[in-house]
Amino acid sequence: MPVPADSPYLLDASGFTGTADHILIPANEHEVSEMVREAAAAGTPLTIAGAGTGVTGGRVPQGGWVISLERLTNIEIETGHAVCGAGVLLQELQTAAAPSRQFYAPDPTEWGASIGGTIATNASGSRSFQYGDTRRHVRALNVVLASGETLQLRRGEKSPFELPVIAQPNTTKNTAGYYLRPGMDYLDLFIGSEGTLGVVTQAELQLLPAPASLFTGVVFFDSDEAALNAVDDWRPVAALRMLEYLDEAALGLLKTRFPEIPAEARAALLIEQEIQAGDDAEEAWLDRLEAASALLEASWFATSAADRERFRKFRHAVPEAVNDLVRRNQLTKMGSDFAVPIEKNREMLRVYRDTLNREFPGQYVIFGHIGDAHLHTNILPGNDAEWQRAKKLMLEFARQAVEMGGTVSAEHGLGKRKKDLLPLQFTPEEIAAMQSVKARLDPQNLLGRGTLFG
Repeated sequence: MPVPADSPYLLDASGFTGTADHILIPANEHEVSEMVREAAAAGTPLTIAGAGTGVTGGRVPQGGWVISLERLTNIEIETGHAVCGAGVLLQELQTAAAPSRQFYAPDPTEWGASIGGTIATNASGSRSFQYGDTRRHVRALNVVLASGETLQLRRGEKSPFELPVIAQPNTTKNTAGYYLRPGMDYLDLFIGSEGTLGVVTQAELQLLPAPASLFTGVVFFDSDEAALNAVDDWRPVAALRMLEYLDEAALGLLKTRFPEIPAEARAALLIEQEIQAGDDAEEAWLDRLEAASALLEASWFATSAADRERFRKFRHAVPEAVNDLVRRNQLTKMGSDFAVPIEKNREMLRVYRDTLNREFPGQYVIFGHIGDAHLHTNILPGNDAEWQRAKKLMLEFARQAVEMGGTVSAEHGLGKRKKDLLPLQFTPEEIAAMQSVKARLDPQNLLGRGTLFG
């Protein structure tokens, strides 16, 4: 009997929906392996479900069975690392690590995401400016292959078969297609493969010592140009782990929630620096802020952990406010996840701004990881005709990002909703090389059918 259409396992945070014949919720890795073996024997497609916070439809089934990993929630905290099941949520991992004064560096916007899901998409977030993506923090993986065989892979182990090599974009972040580099570790193949090559059931993740202190601020500017100049000047600052951007429209969306946003603000940067004992961070930042012509008196600076949490919520309130507006007005947003080389940051932002001011004035916001030249553009079309026009614009933006040496997906993956972008970044020969790896590990094409390749 098909799964009811209102089942939470048939959609993700984007609203993308699907169908399934069965929902399976294994209690441990052995049960995962047995379920995969059964599906392989029956030739039944399998979709692996995390927490449902993704925005590309990767976890949404298009028939077959769903295996939810929500019960794989073991956590073991050691000095320097944690071992946890794929169903552990990011917030749970951070909470478990905190008493030992350690933390997990990747910081995706949605702390309700599962560890398995963040590994499947090679997620990153605001702290990636210093710490990079999930891949850099994975030390070991348990992976169930499409045959039901379980692999225990550690950092440094190479693939048992020859892997093709595909050129990667010249960006600090990329989650489009398979990671195929010379001399790569075998476990890296599964990170970012969006559940199409194997089922990650457990991970050993690097933990870092909590910094002694942090300097955190929301810095406002009276012009976009001043904010962009500050970005260029501040990128080299030692131990700066966050450099985030909000444009004027994004600030406007937040004023009902944060009325203390200064009226003269036209852009904002969120900064966070790790401070060593004896450093005079406040004096150094005072000099930087004055040199950048920031709105010094109107800007916000954290004096407590509660302030830092408030600033985190401030940054994350932008996509929340966009989604609230979409629901309230019964619209469908069109969002980008493109990144370009650092030196192309201003050029890409200019392309966004010039095009959207002409095509969708007052109907877009730009925000995100400007330190990595990875900005999110959200277009808010008012009707179907505008949505179709926005879709064409996003394709054009994707093409231009690739022409600049960038990627069509920097942190969310392509899933099922954005798989059509893959040929914009890779040649038919490169995609065929990826598919040859898929065929080697999943010859029946059962895992994640419809994700990445159609």
